[in-house]
Amino acid sequence: MVLSANLTPSEALAHRITASLRGAGFGGLLVGGCVRDILLAREPKDWDVATDATPDQILSLFPNANLVGAKFGVVLVRPEAQQDDAQVEVATFRSDGVYEDGRRPAAVRFEKSPEQDAARRDFTVNGLFMDPVGGQILDFVGGRDDLHSQVIRAIGDPESRFREDHLRLLRAIRFAARLGFRIEPRTFQAIHRMAPEVRTVAPERVRDELTRILTEGSASRGFELLAASGLLEQVLPEVANLKGVEQPPEFHPEGDVWVHTLLLLEKLDHPTPTLAWGALLHDIGKPSTFQMADRIRFNGHVEAGVEIARHLLNRLRFSREDADQILALIANHMKFKDALDMRESTLKRFIRQPAFEEHLELHRLDCLSSNGYTASYDYVKARVSSLSEEALKPVPLLTGRELIERGYQPGPLFSEILHAVEDAQLEGTLQSAEEALRFVERSYPH
Repeated sequence: MVLSANLTPSEALAHRITASLRGAGFGGLLVGGCVRDILLAREPKDWDVATDATPDQILSLFPNANLVGAKFGVVLVRPEAQQDDAQVEVATFRSDGVYEDGRRPAAVRFEKSPEQDAARRDFTVNGLFMDPVGGQILDFVGGRDDLHSQVIRAIGDPESRFREDHLRLLRAIRFAARLGFRIEPRTFQAIHRMAPEVRTVAPERVRDELTRILTEGSASRGFELLAASGLLEQVLPEVANLKGVEQPPEFHPEGDVWVHTLLLLEKLDHPTPTLAWGALLHDIGKPSTFQMADRIRFNGHVEAGVEIARHLLNRLRFSREDADQILALIANHMKFKDALDMRESTLKRFIRQPAFEEHLELHRLDCLSSNGYTASYDYVKARVSSLSEEALKPVPLLTGRELIERGYQPGPLFSEILHAVEDAQLEGTLQSAEEALRFVERSYPH
């Protein structure tokens, strides 16, 4: 096994840490996801080191270290020169006591053997150790065979592993989707049996795990697995409700709302979290607004979707900034169909929304996942490319102070006047402050 010759900052730090530990007479091994990814020829996202050194001994060796899990023997080490954001978690070999809250063990015991440490980890593919010097792999749980067979398998008894930490139910789905692996039958059966336990997990942890499923690759397969395992109706019942909701075939030949959403998720390519959640929830209002009239219709599904999504995002404790962007994506996703007929001022206001590139990409994926009609997308994209920032957000020709100087009283009319002036400015019919004043005095006499 040969490690990369061109080390990333975190990888280089992990190598320095293991060398320092060994120089001080301790063991030092790479462990977990970074070993798995190395063996799969993937770029590791995080680097972790396991050792027989105690937390106090680790802290004494590394001046820029901080305890992040004192009870669990986890120390975060950063480079002495803070020229980059490299960091590595260094954890003492341990075995875990009884888990009382479905998240953490009530007590741990520090160990001297990596074999004891491997036994308390979640999945076999995450229970591998590597000697960073010679590249030898230490495998006490059958992880290499499961990597070769492309299987996600719980270490030991699956139900025991999931009872220890209920978030592992979602993590199994994430690893299977991201890696393109299948879930071993006994492990999957345990997930299905224990799916209701995921409701005990803190909303923030659920949110973050779902975000990873949406953004790390193969989101569509991830949500298929969530549905098949029974987890989807536990964590996102609103999304589970999309299944079986028919759509008018003349606009949606692909099938029902669930199928449409999965097709859209399948096309996500390294999305931002807000775009990914906007894609998942853009049609969340359709089940509650379904009606059969002259054809299948979803009147008001955008407005209903915004309210349903607002409650969902609050439940999962999204930040105000992220929630606002996701709700804006839902609220605006149907406006593209009117883009070719929009007034210039309306189009410019539409385009100058924050992170409009996400709106544009969501619309493109929405089209490609339904009837393939992209004329509106092509038109808006061309306009975005042709319009400068100044054209979208010109310096105002008038201010409220100037209106007061002209004898207008502050109040609701102010906003109406200033909006009308900006409309005309965006349309190109007003070019100067003098023209704007004449327009106001003619249109809003007092």
